[in-house]
Amino acid sequence: MKHILPLLFGLLPGLLLAYPLDGYDYTGIGRLEGYRLAQEGKVRARRLHPGALLPLEKVDIRLRQHRDLTLPEVDPEFQRQILRLLGNNAKRYSIAVLDLTDPDHPVYAEHRGNVRFNPGSVGKLVVATGIFNELKRAFGDDRELREAVLRSTEVTADRFIQVDTHKVPFWHPQQMRLEHRRIRVGDRATLWEWLDWMLSPSSNAAASTVMKQLMLLGKFGKGYPGLEDEARDYFAKTPPAETAADLRRVLDRAVTDNGLTLEELRQGGFFTREGKRRVPTGGSRATVRGLMKYLLRLEQGKIVDEWSSREIKRLLYMTQKRIRYASSPALKHAAVYFKSGSLYKCRPEPGFTCGKYRGNKLNLLNSVAIIESPAGKEKRLYYFVVVSSNVLKVNAAVAHQSLATFIERLMRKRHPEVFEKQ
Repeated sequence: MKHILPLLFGLLPGLLLAYPLDGYDYTGIGRLEGYRLAQEGKVRARRLHPGALLPLEKVDIRLRQHRDLTLPEVDPEFQRQILRLLGNNAKRYSIAVLDLTDPDHPVYAEHRGNVRFNPGSVGKLVVATGIFNELKRAFGDDRELREAVLRSTEVTADRFIQVDTHKVPFWHPQQMRLEHRRIRVGDRATLWEWLDWMLSPSSNAAASTVMKQLMLLGKFGKGYPGLEDEARDYFAKTPPAETAADLRRVLDRAVTDNGLTLEELRQGGFFTREGKRRVPTGGSRATVRGLMKYLLRLEQGKIVDEWSSREIKRLLYMTQKRIRYASSPALKHAAVYFKSGSLYKCRPEPGFTCGKYRGNKLNLLNSVAIIESPAGKEKRLYYFVVVSSNVLKVNAAVAHQSLATFIERLMRKRHPEVFEKQ
């Protein structure tokens, strides 16, 4: 470690603590530069919604002055309004909505809040939290060193990425080109970029790569990074039962160190088949109440610390293609901080054709979102949504998109003053 420190500090930029599209110089996340140039018409890539274009200083945690706030009691009228949106399928939903537009007077609705479900890719929040948690445990309050580890540690993809179908963006600055493809064995990127790939396009290959680094951080502490030989030996020679225990330890303390319980949020193990084979663990679960507590603590700066909370929130800022709940046209001008996860299964049924998000045996879709609408305005709606649904044989992605529209409309009715003269 002593040989790598001068290099790490030499690469630290003297910039801000943030990075949406103008954060490339700080994080080194290549796709940020590619997408930024695309908005200027200099690169061929997707043009983003207005709500995805906030600059660095506008993306921050919002409840540092309300650190004592806890989830309030359910408001009966707000509860009725939310349940009305679910209609006849209410028993197939678990949902929590926290209206913080006036943070001094929060209003809360919750339906089936403690019902457990498999979080799917929403569990990647636990993995990201684990990285920041272990960085804090290893390097303490030295924020610059923690930044340097994220910015300068290069990680190479190996067989743990197999098998994954998600595509991620690769930025080629010499050709001024963005390429979207699956991650391959041998691809190299910084730890910060792997985190972005895990959360933005929700790559399972990236998640498994990050989980390997999480295990190494937990195992070697201050000796991380620069451990290629040690890492190879650790995964090659350590018995599976021991590596499984190491993974379980860092994943569980990502939850318990940060004010939640394993009954309300737990990530079971790897997201790829090879990862599960090499490090056999399982047992993922979540509740909408647990995830809502996570979002609240994130905005208060209580997930690890303020710097970590801010960086996790910025990793959740939707500056790529919006999907599922986040794709609602009603949120076009909103800043959306978002993660989702789906699990669907089908069985033979006459007259029914199975499809993505349309399982007839299981059709689970989970969404967590922080909404600031309109983005960047002093007067804005500010609310959190956590929803899990299992409505069989419908397109769950469309259902969540529609629900997002309905909730945004409800919030506008509750706070008509927000959109006056805007």
